[in-house]
Amino acid sequence: MTVAPFVPDAPLGRMLEPGAPSESFGAVFERALDGAGAALARAERAEQAFIGGRGGLQEMVVERAQADVLLAVAGAAASRAVQALNTILGMQV
Repeated sequence: MTVAPFVPDAPLGRMLEPGAPSESFGAVFERALDGAGAALARAERAEQAFIGGRGGLQEMVVERAQADVLLAVAGAAASRAVQALNTILGMQV
């Protein structure tokens, strides 16, 4: 059976090379939260524009839905990370 690697996956050898770029989970999660915060800000602006008569209902609903999805993804990622950490810390050595 042949399995093609996913595009973002790097070969293990390249990931273990000295000087290979690495990013902590905290940095990735912080970037995700920043993206969710920006989406919430866009949704708020779209809502204010709609209330002020300068924006459309469709734009407001789409912006709010995008913000909700980003928040749900960030929440799910945080939950999975906590579950994994609890499993690791609960292991008997």
